[in-house]
Amino acid sequence: MEEAGDVVLRLGAEGQILFASQRTSELFGAESALTGTPLEKLLAEDDRPALHTAIAAVLAGERNRQFESRFKVANKEIRFELRLSSYISQQASIELLVVGRDMTQQQATEERLRHMATHDALTELPNRLLLSDRIRMVIANARRSGQSFSIATIGLDGFKKVNDGLGHPVGDAVLRIAAARLRKTLRDSDTLARVGGDEFVAILPGTATEAQIKLVTGRLIATLQSPFEVDSHTIYVGASVGVAVYPQHAEEEGRLLALADAAMSLAKETGKARCVVYSQTQSGPPEHDISLEAAMFQAVREGEFLLFYQPIVDARTREIQGFETLMRWKHPTLGMVPPARFIPIAETNGLINLLGAWALKAACVQLKQFEEVAKRPLYISVNISPRQFRNDKFLDVLDDAIAFSGLLGEQLVLEITEGTLMVDPVHAETILSKMTQRKARIAIDDFGTGYSSLAYLKRFPISVLKIDRAFIRDLPGSQKDAAICNAVLDLAKHLDLSVVAEGVETEEQLSYMEQRGCQYIQGYLTGKPMAANIAMAALRESMHLKIVHPDLRQVGK
Repeated sequence: MEEAGDVVLRLGAEGQILFASQRTSELFGAESALTGTPLEKLLAEDDRPALHTAIAAVLAGERNRQFESRFKVANKEIRFELRLSSYISQQASIELLVVGRDMTQQQATEERLRHMATHDALTELPNRLLLSDRIRMVIANARRSGQSFSIATIGLDGFKKVNDGLGHPVGDAVLRIAAARLRKTLRDSDTLARVGGDEFVAILPGTATEAQIKLVTGRLIATLQSPFEVDSHTIYVGASVGVAVYPQHAEEEGRLLALADAAMSLAKETGKARCVVYSQTQSGPPEHDISLEAAMFQAVREGEFLLFYQPIVDARTREIQGFETLMRWKHPTLGMVPPARFIPIAETNGLINLLGAWALKAACVQLKQFEEVAKRPLYISVNISPRQFRNDKFLDVLDDAIAFSGLLGEQLVLEITEGTLMVDPVHAETILSKMTQRKARIAIDDFGTGYSSLAYLKRFPISVLKIDRAFIRDLPGSQKDAAICNAVLDLAKHLDLSVVAEGVETEEQLSYMEQRGCQYIQGYLTGKPMAANIAMAALRESMHLKIVHPDLRQVGK
């Protein structure tokens, strides 16, 4: 007992001290001064009832009782974990034994660990975990009070150049300065968190109107426009801010953050150093359903994904020239899951590479079967996603599909969006060149809805332009849509490119595009996306769709 590092006390049945160990004497004074003193006199007043309860319990037969209590030592309190037990002394009387372990260091360590778990190590701001907790608290308060609040996502502009050009230590210093400036700009009632990289999130209670948001975000942007002085470097970075408002835009934590992030991305895309408040007309981020994602992996194993084919026909003769391949998912309980719901998830988790490789090979094989029925050459058009296009194994996938199917390269059209090409034009030019070496043709999908620059039409080896349905929908009545379609057709003619008009649904639309020189059409007028067996039936019954086959008009209804 004398050598123990813990506090050790022998007590009488009434709680008075009979013996104190050396460690106890070091903390509270000489043993002689402690002897006879009731233990409760050494405890904080609020903790004394717990001692009385523990003494009563062990005297009643409980083996031991453990509890925490604060000792008063030199005008401060030290928290101890106490273990109290009873025994029979040599004098055959009941005595109590108290062993106390100093919890001060352990509590300091636990507090430090809690802080580390909930705060960003670099900036000392709350991290994503604590942010989530704070958002849930603010939502609960807002529901009770009926008030609104905002979530603001703040992304530094040009921060990657700082890291790449001056190194991560300088980048870290910029982040610490930015965090301090933002924190100083906000109110005490606001929460600022760093959620990773150069992104911060602010919770702004009571900030919901356009004027309030403009005032607060204007200050946030302004404070980061001042130069950053780091290690003799003068650095300029700005900030783009996206805002979502509770409950107008969303009522759930994850959705609020996603919409604010989407608005911030739009702010960066449309000029930077500005704030964009999410609006219902803005394209928000796709709902990322975790259960649906898990079901997708199961669907791959179970073969639930299908390919549908939509005819692409000659605008003049109505003869089928080829088919666009479209992926579908037939879920056993949900039925047909829309591509707009599962394709973004597949693009995010990388499953699109597996699905895309399968679709490309299967489409090429299917085309050979279509040709056996048609008794003439056709072509197949396959969409290539951004992630597929950037995958360094894509050309191997393309080679495998062509070799496995025995298809001639020129019978394969690969549809790529403008945005995919312009993310990295140098890489795009290299890959497109290698595609055309394999005789595959390149089509620009949804032409006119992506990048406005037309430089890539001269730079890249493109063969086909597909006019987006948005420009076809209101023809021939819309003068603006007519002007755009006429310009695209004229441009394609001078660049020797083929044109496919998508979304043709009426005879008037077809007639208009045919009269202006559009070679091919695609849409519900000449056939909805259909299963392979229905497409082959259409080829068997009528090679020339001068009158649209009634089965084609009903597909999908």
